[in-house]
Amino acid sequence: MDVKPTLVIRNNLPFILLGVGLVLIGTSAFYILRDLPPRAESISAVPIEVDYPAPELTLTDLQGEPRSLADYRGKVVLVNLWATWCDPCKQEMPALQAFHNKHESEGFTVIAVNDGDPTPDVLQFVQDFDLTFPVWLDPTYIATEVAFKTLGLPSSFVIDRHGVVRLYWIGAINTKNLERGVTPIIREEP
Repeated sequence: MDVKPTLVIRNNLPFILLGVGLVLIGTSAFYILRDLPPRAESISAVPIEVDYPAPELTLTDLQGEPRSLADYRGKVVLVNLWATWCDPCKQEMPALQAFHNKHESEGFTVIAVNDGDPTPDVLQFVQDFDLTFPVWLDPTYIATEVAFKTLGLPSSFVIDRHGVVRLYWIGAINTKNLERGVTPIIREEP
């Protein structure tokens, strides 16, 4: 039985074309999908459980009034260190605002401490993201370098009602991890 190569190719041509087509589709999909930005809810740092007294920290708010962490004793506070130029900071702000709105009536607040940006830039950022939680200015990096001893932005610290830092994040936070990590602390008996 003598089979000619052209006959084999002709009989299998539909399968060969299908295979080549699938390879081209797969390659195209790879190049298209790899350049898409990740969804904000898929990016999130995992909190680290810690246990130490909250640092003394006094800064000014957007109205130029001095504010202190000690003023928030009795509340659960998420201190978020951020900057206007920081993309992960921008990505997490909607989740922080939504979580603040949902749990504010339970004695929870976010305090967003800006890391050294000019005040007009901070004001524009607050307006762009429609932030309603307290925003403090830190032009000399006291919060990051002295009080919380971190250089990574964003960084977040959850302080319980007794003034103890219980959770620490480096990187963007999403709603799922906020609910999983912070909600139990909010619901603890005072």
